[in-house]
Amino acid sequence: MRMYLLSDNVDTLMGMRMSGIDGVVLHQEEEVRDKLNALLKEDDIAVILITSTLVNLIRETIYDLKLHRSQPLIIEIPDRHGNGRTKDSITRYVKEAIGVDMS
Repeated sequence: MRMYLLSDNVDTLMGMRMSGIDGVVLHQEEEVRDKLNALLKEDDIAVILITSTLVNLIRETIYDLKLHRSQPLIIEIPDRHGNGRTKDSITRYVKEAIGVDMS
């Protein structure tokens, strides 16, 4: 099983690649939906990390997937600019879960 990142910027992608997580940089709603749908068809994807900026583009789709699918686990992460939440929320969770400091 593996993790995959959907990111809106190269810095986040490069940081994840250094920790062994593959991914792609996307910017448009349609390309995010297309890539997400392709990942959902792959049996070896256990976790999809997706930056807050991209989640905001397809929020209803993400909520629907979280409600109706048990796999893969979809985790919203802040990008290099943060996400407006308190610093200790998602940033701490990502660090504990996969060992990557996002601050």
